[in-house]
Amino acid sequence: MAPVSSLLRPVGPESGNVIQLKLRDVSQLFNSLDPSPFNEKDLDHDAEEFIVSWARELRMHAKLKLVLHLENPLAAPLTPASVGESVRHYFAYRASINQLDLRQMLSQGRTSLLIGICFLTLCLFLGGVIAHHEKPSTFLDIVRESLTIGGWVAMWRPMEVYLYDWWPLKRRGTLLAKLSHMQIDLRVAAA
Repeated sequence: MAPVSSLLRPVGPESGNVIQLKLRDVSQLFNSLDPSPFNEKDLDHDAEEFIVSWARELRMHAKLKLVLHLENPLAAPLTPASVGESVRHYFAYRASINQLDLRQMLSQGRTSLLIGICFLTLCLFLGGVIAHHEKPSTFLDIVRESLTIGGWVAMWRPMEVYLYDWWPLKRRGTLLAKLSHMQIDLRVAAA
């Protein structure tokens, strides 16, 4: 059996924000090792990455549509509506996990900020005490400067979290939430 990634590819141009996948059957879209009921199954990793990466390249403010081109018709219990609901449910679940990750990152950022401010304050205080020492020396100047630098380096992580790290996570969460509302269309190849 060919790997799923080799079967995922764009199929012909369509107008708008359309993501297209060509599959032998719908089971290739889902993780075959997931024992969950169909409407709660995880998407195959390659399929998820393909959909997300394609969606990332499309216009952010337009509605998305996923078109699944299937070579074989759906098996008896499955319907186009159930497949669509399963895919939307999966992306809604991933969006909620992403939101949890973002909250956890910001919480760790707050803790890091508190620790960094306390450490910076202590370093600056000790540097001030050394600066007022009666007998200046090169060694004390090096210690004072090292404390100042060390205090500011302790602020590196909270600044990184609050200035840079949260943006990609927030952007991915927005994209996953958008994918959880996309229209899904199944097209079965004519026999």
